[in-house]
This record gives sequence, C-alpha cells and structure tokens, in this order.
Amino acid sequence: MDDVTGASDTSASVEGLDLARLGEMLRERRGKLSLRQAAAEAGVSFSTFTRVEAGAQPDLTSFTLLCAWLGVSPGQFFAPVIERQVAPIDEAIAHLAADPRLAPDAASKIADVLRNMYDVLAKAPAQRQVVACHLRAASVLRPGVPHRLNSLLGEMHDKLAARVAGGEL
Repeated sequence: MDDVTGASDTSASVEGLDLARLGEMLRERRGKLSLRQAAAEAGVSFSTFTRVEAGAQPDLTSFTLLCAWLGVSPGQFFAPVIERQVAPIDEAIAHLAADPRLAPDAASKIADVLRNMYDVLAKAPAQRQVVACHLRAASVLRPGVPHRLNSLLGEMHDKLAARVAGGEL
C-alpha cells in the first residue's frame, strides 16, 4: 500500500513511460527556442510543453504531437514489458470466472474454448499460420472485460506469432 494515497503500488506490474527521457529530448530539441516558440511549433499549449519538459505525463494527443515534433516513435518511451507472473490465458479465464453477468457454466464453456485454442495454437507446427480470432461473446461481458480480453488475446497472438516466426513452434 502507498502511505499517502492508500492505493496499492502496482508500478512493478505496469508498463512505464520514460518521462525523464521525453523531457530531456524536448529540452535538447528546443535548444535556444523559447518554451512558447517550441510549444507553438509542436502544436501543444505552452503549459503542456512546460509540464512535459519538466517530467509530467502528457495526455495521448499531446504525447503524439510532441513525438512528431521530436521526429521519434512514441514506442521508444515505453519501458520493456515486464514479465507477467500469470499467463495471459489464465488471466483471461480469471476475468471470465469473475464476471457476475456470466453463469459459471457459460464462463467455463468460454474458458474451455479459449484454453483449447491456446493449446492448439501453442502446439501448432511451424508450417501453420497463427490464427486471429474474434470473441463473439464480447457483447454479453461486463463493461471493460471485452477490452481486457482483446488485449490479452492480442498479446497471446503476438507471442505465438513470434514463436512461430522464431521457429519455436
């Protein structure tokens, strides 16, 4: 728990944005330009430019505008993905099991489908292509769950595709 807010410290499990590096690059790129001139060139407000250069986190629009002004990919400011303690498939199944709108039997059936797809794709020979899938049950899931499932399934797909491309499967 955080002493000040009482919130749990999840920083170890959250992908971080390297705000110090972003601020440093903004200062370097700005050079002798004033903050107002640099902000105008970048297409963000003076206050946003000043805060981000000092290390504050920008909103998504400002972040992309600043990256464009710097001429760099936004992806370079993200720290490497931290290794998960729980496999994505197990996390997806746990979300299904916790969804109060799903009967336990329905959650179990969807989990079986996911587990079977994962097992088949993880054991597929290298000649097989990784198959993208669409979860049709998304419309009946609790708000937010389809987005999380989509993210987890996307990660599973990307990891499997990387393993297939790397000749591991």
